[in-house]
Amino acid sequence: MGYAHDYAAAILQRGRVPMPPADFVPNWTDSPRKTKFYPGTDIVPLPDGGCETEATLERGLAEVPYGQGPFDLDSLSGMLRDSYGLVGRRLGVQANTDLSALPSYPLANWSRGTASGGGLYPVSVYWVSGPGGPLPPGVHHYSTRHHAMRRLLTGDVSGEVRAALGEDAPGADTDQYLVLGIKYWQNAFKYNSFSFHAVSMDVGTVVGTWRMWARARGLGIEPALWFDEERLARLLGVRTEEEGIFAVVPLNWQGPQASSRNTSPVPAAVRHQDVERSKTVLTFEALRKMQAATARHATRRPAPGALAPAAAVPADPARPHVALPDARPLDTDVRSALRRRRSSFGRFDAQHPVTGDQLAACLAAATCGARLGGDTGDVRLAKLYAFVNHVEGLAPGAYEYDPDSRGLRVVREGRPGTFLQKNYFLSNYNLEQAGAVLVPTVRTTAVLDTVGDRGYRLVNATVGAVSQAVYTTACALELGCGVALGFDNISYIEELGLEDTGEAPLLIMMIGNERPAPADFRYEIA
Repeated sequence: MGYAHDYAAAILQRGRVPMPPADFVPNWTDSPRKTKFYPGTDIVPLPDGGCETEATLERGLAEVPYGQGPFDLDSLSGMLRDSYGLVGRRLGVQANTDLSALPSYPLANWSRGTASGGGLYPVSVYWVSGPGGPLPPGVHHYSTRHHAMRRLLTGDVSGEVRAALGEDAPGADTDQYLVLGIKYWQNAFKYNSFSFHAVSMDVGTVVGTWRMWARARGLGIEPALWFDEERLARLLGVRTEEEGIFAVVPLNWQGPQASSRNTSPVPAAVRHQDVERSKTVLTFEALRKMQAATARHATRRPAPGALAPAAAVPADPARPHVALPDARPLDTDVRSALRRRRSSFGRFDAQHPVTGDQLAACLAAATCGARLGGDTGDVRLAKLYAFVNHVEGLAPGAYEYDPDSRGLRVVREGRPGTFLQKNYFLSNYNLEQAGAVLVPTVRTTAVLDTVGDRGYRLVNATVGAVSQAVYTTACALELGCGVALGFDNISYIEELGLEDTGEAPLLIMMIGNERPAPADFRYEIA
């Protein structure tokens, strides 16, 4: 067994056995930026990207094959802005611990369509473009604050990406690639050893957003998680100890590209360096070891169907079945739903229950979001459980979701509110006030046994994509939503009876109606 097994076990136990360094306190006065900074580089503004009202969330989350339509500069720009660009300033009275700092402009909360653990947004988005694209070939970094591309390298290096992916990877017939890196310090300054667990979910929220955004427009997003990571790190001018390369997303691009498909690899490298704001940058052994372990066999792409032994456990037919109404249609366009996304932070109101069709829509969306596509295969890894507090027509209790019947099966009867709040570490939510608490589980150990330590990235990316699907769906349904990792995983395993299945609950997703007429400020900038 590799180190990822030990790390996964420590994550599950951390509610009872703290991960070292147990006495760590973040130095907020020396925190890093929420983006990389490349001074002295040329900046290329991106177009607005337009808005397609027919690109509904219903289409974005439909369980149908993706389209093969081509991207162009407008669609790429729209996808980046709607997912990771800054779109507005938020200042609402809520229960999170950062509330007192938010009125200060340097600490302002700028909203984005995609969720991120702790609101830290450590994902770096690079665009490697060949001659088939709209700009001179090269490497660009997406500047979220400017909604623009910063040119880091000029010249066609798309052959390097293609070579790093290997012959059996998606994207052999394009010269346009998005590459996702994780700058660890941007998250680790707050979460230390826990950081790898959090940031690997962030990759899933980004890819999940892109997949629903693209599907709604007849486009395809098929990511690769297995490739020569060190080769791409050299191309991007980064050290994998500081920035892991987690995903490559080939883009089917508008216009002829045949001349660039056979571009030979060019051993070039970005020379511009990110300038770190923090005066002191710390390293954490667990984070360093997880990067090394998950990168060690990065080119060993699983064969199709290899993950079947780690598939989600089917719903237990012996448990009582409870039918759900048909899911409420999601007629909101994807952009509008993403722009509305925010965390509820203590604003749930049990006096206004969630309806059955709202719960059904959130569960169906989570199931669709559980597949990342690309070289991760079609095996469904995530299973869903629901703790029901206040849902019309449903008795309080713990349920498992049956995606085949789109209904529920009873796991445990009785009000779960006391259990939920007792096993939550923070003070920013009253879980009993939520209409329901959804819990995705993955058989983490089985995934690692099947595909090795790099499978940990897949596990957490899958769970991240599930949470993004629920966040976005809840906003379309005008429900509040919150996602948290600060809970006692072992207690959830015991409460749901998962000791023998190997399922690991990795986060909790709260949905519910919020108190009316909240004190809130929103200023849209996009």
